[in-house]
Amino acid sequence: MADATIIKPDLQFVKEIIKGGGESLKKCYQCATCSVVCNVTPEGNPFPRKEMVLAQWGQKDELLASPDIWLCHQCSDCTAYCPRGAKPGEVLNAVRKQSIKQVALVPFLSKIATDPKFIWLLFAIPMVLFYLIMPYRDVSMVPLLNGKMSYSNFMPVWPQVDATFMLTAAFAAFSALVGIKRLWATMAARSGAKGTGSPIGHVIPAVTTILAHKKFADCDVNRLRQWGHLLLFYSFAGLAVVTTVAIVYLYGWKFFGIQAFGSFNFGKSPYPNNDPMKILALVSSVAFAAGFIILLVNRLVKAGKAGLGGYFDWVFLLIVGGVGATGMLAWALRLQEMTAGYWVYYFHLVFVWTLFMYAPYSKFAHLFYRTTAMAFARYTGRDTK
Repeated sequence: MADATIIKPDLQFVKEIIKGGGESLKKCYQCATCSVVCNVTPEGNPFPRKEMVLAQWGQKDELLASPDIWLCHQCSDCTAYCPRGAKPGEVLNAVRKQSIKQVALVPFLSKIATDPKFIWLLFAIPMVLFYLIMPYRDVSMVPLLNGKMSYSNFMPVWPQVDATFMLTAAFAAFSALVGIKRLWATMAARSGAKGTGSPIGHVIPAVTTILAHKKFADCDVNRLRQWGHLLLFYSFAGLAVVTTVAIVYLYGWKFFGIQAFGSFNFGKSPYPNNDPMKILALVSSVAFAAGFIILLVNRLVKAGKAGLGGYFDWVFLLIVGGVGATGMLAWALRLQEMTAGYWVYYFHLVFVWTLFMYAPYSKFAHLFYRTTAMAFARYTGRDTK
C-alpha cells in the first residue's frame, strides 16, 4: 500500500484569497469547464482547474510558484461559463495579488497598495510630500511667466519635480527587478524543469507578445479589453516620450546650447500648442481617455459574466483615471488662466507619483511579472501546444 500524503493547508492564505476578491472560491466542484473553455492555456497541463483546487486546499507554496497564475490574462471566459459561479478569473486575480506580496521588496508598500484599509495612506504620502516641497502655499503669490500662468513656477521642475520623480522611478525599477528575480527563482525551484538555451533569449518573444497584447485576442467574453489595454499602454508610452522630450527642452538649451528651430521649442514652459511635443501629448491624452473609458465601460457591462472585480482592480483604475483627468484638466485650466489649475496640477503630481511608486506593488505589476512568467514558460517549454 502506498504511503499516505498529508496535505497541510494554509488556512490564512485561503482567507486572504477570499478577502482579496476570490470569495466565490468554495463554489468550485472541479468540473474542469474553466480549463476547457480557456483559449489562453496550453493544451497540455491546462489551467485554471488545478489552480482552483490548490487554492481551495491552501497550497500556497505550490500555487505561488506556478507561472500559470500569471499566464492567465483574466479573459473571464472561465468565469462566464462556470456552472457554479465560482469565478476562476477573479480567484486567480486574487492569487496574483498574493504573489505580488510574496516577491515584494518592501511588503508594507504592497500592503498599502492592496488593502482598502490603507487607501488613505496610499494618497496621504504623496500629498504630504508635494505639499512640503511646494514653494507657494498661496497660489495667488505664484509669479507669472511672460504674463501667463506657469506650473514650473508653482512647482519648480528642478529640484522639486525632477529630483523627486527620478528617485521614485529608480526605487520602483529596483523593486521591480528584485521582484522579477524572486519570482523567477521561486518558479525555477518549484518546477524543477530544465530550460533550453539562455533565459534571456526567451525574454524578447515574451516582450513582443506583451507589446502586441496578442493573448488578449484569444479572449471571447472580454475581447474588447485588448483595445482598452492597447490604447492605455501606448498612450503611456507616448506621454513617456513627451516627458523625455520635455527634459531636453528644459535643459538642452541650458547645458548643450540647443536653440529652438521650426516648431520645436527649448527653454522654460509653457510651450505653444503647435509644438510637436504638445501635439503628441494631446494625441496621447485622447488615446488615454479612450482606453480608460473602454476598460471602465467594459468592466461594468461585462460584470454579470466576467465579475465586477475587487479593490485591487478598482484602486488601480482610480489612480490611472486620476492621472489622466487631472492632467487634462490642469492643461485646460492653464489655457483659461484659472489659478485653480495650480491645485489640480498638485493632485496630478500626487496621482503620477502614486502610479510610479506603487508600480511593482499594485496591479501595474502585471506588466513585469506576467512578462517574466511568459519568458519562463517559453524557457521551460511550458507554453508549447
